[in-house]
Amino acid sequence: MHGRSLQAMARELQLVQSQLAGVVRQDELAGDVAAYYCTDELASCANGLNSARVAEGVAMNTMVTNQLKEGLNITFVLMSGYMVFMMQNGFAMLTAGSVRTKNTKNVLLKNLLDACVGFMAYWLLGYAFAYGVPSNSFIGHGNFALSGIDAGGSYAFFFFQWTFAATAATIVSGSVAERTSFYAYLGYAFFLTAFVYPVVSHWVWDSAGWVSAFNGEDPFKGGAVDFAGCSVVHMVGGFAGLTGAAIVGPRIGRFDDEGKVVPMPGHSATLATLGTFILWFGWYGFNPGSMLLVVGDGPGNGPVEGITRCAVTTTVAAAAGGLTTLVLIKVKDHYFDLLCCLNGVLAGLVSITAACPVVEIYAAMVIGIIGACVYVLSAMILLMLKIDDPLEAYPIHGGCGFWGCFSVGLFAKEPYMIAAGFGERAGAFYGGGGDLLLANFVTILAVIAWTVGLIGPFFFILKVTGLLRISPEEELVGNDASKHGGAAYPEDAVAVAEGRAGAELRDYHKDNLAVDDSLKETREEPPMAV
Repeated sequence: MHGRSLQAMARELQLVQSQLAGVVRQDELAGDVAAYYCTDELASCANGLNSARVAEGVAMNTMVTNQLKEGLNITFVLMSGYMVFMMQNGFAMLTAGSVRTKNTKNVLLKNLLDACVGFMAYWLLGYAFAYGVPSNSFIGHGNFALSGIDAGGSYAFFFFQWTFAATAATIVSGSVAERTSFYAYLGYAFFLTAFVYPVVSHWVWDSAGWVSAFNGEDPFKGGAVDFAGCSVVHMVGGFAGLTGAAIVGPRIGRFDDEGKVVPMPGHSATLATLGTFILWFGWYGFNPGSMLLVVGDGPGNGPVEGITRCAVTTTVAAAAGGLTTLVLIKVKDHYFDLLCCLNGVLAGLVSITAACPVVEIYAAMVIGIIGACVYVLSAMILLMLKIDDPLEAYPIHGGCGFWGCFSVGLFAKEPYMIAAGFGERAGAFYGGGGDLLLANFVTILAVIAWTVGLIGPFFFILKVTGLLRISPEEELVGNDASKHGGAAYPEDAVAVAEGRAGAELRDYHKDNLAVDDSLKETREEPPMAV
């Protein structure tokens, strides 16, 4: 019995080793697989196992398992990064659909340059300020242009973080669309991704950050918990956009002489809807992907459980945000507004970003519902203040990012916090006291002060030097014709359709299929002069 047990163990060891490593020794091909591990020639293992060979097999299995684990984790991070980068396409479609036809090429080019300029800025400077070594509690200051960084997992982490930085820059472009200088856009896109955003991400996500929950040297109140970036990404982009929109001023004609709002609808609800669905899809890389691994070091399925929880809470919050906004706008304006419903979905997605792995499903629904209310109220306040935000980027990203970060301090549950790597902490509603809530609230205030304090003077300098806004003539004609070589659409689809319909109607009245002359247009002859 004992011999058969050892023999079975030897067979299992060798089978796993052969399957994972793809290596089969010559002496194994000649006989039983257990012969390699048994000390006796009959391979019955009656005399025990060859300890040296067993140790070698275990070492081989451990090495291959670690390589497999590392490969799975790197692949997971890269695939999540690809999905987050796909969100640039969603932003492009949403922005293009939300502006007037005459500025379509302009906003599409700006979205493209988010990726190009954002990468150069983050590669040269941003990553070093965010995660560079050495560092202090305020900022990193090493590994500029990825110097000293090894390929592999570090490159995957850099790529993933760059997609987040590009997202923050894209948010700003929607707030100042249709009237901002192209050169000003390039300037603030570089500045935001090279310095403003990286410093905030260092505070919250780097192990040395002063408010990072991963800082083992007693961070402020145990550190803030912002899992995927309500404050780091969305508040930075949202408040930068709000600052820019306030300084650059509204589009010509957005408010009449009495201060009343003049509607300026976008030219394509189809593009806006497509963009929202792409963004929703990308959020499954944004939130679950922020787990950064799928196979952990310890026992249990902590990472997998966190990833699946993120996917479900993200979906619940998005659905709740869209439905709540639909109802609110119906009550307020007495019709079902597609574009507001799309923004409500985004509001729910932003709101759950900080808390997605650490809250119950019902809490995600509540967070999404309140996020929709924050969005609608913030949009109304902006119009009251005569601040023109064409894509309502601040209400969605700034206001809902504020709420989402704050909500962690209320709804976080200790078991989920432990599984996500945040330790034995909980929100105020689950007996955690006020430390987590205070840490997140202080982080919110710090992010607002930092972002507005840097972006405000930057935009103001551009305005004083005449580099911030295009001329009134260019704005009336449109950026496409004045800056980008012509209209995005050779023919205006709506005008062409109306023209054809009018021609067909005139033809019908002209001959009425040769059946009835009563529909022919008649013109009254002028009276003859006497």
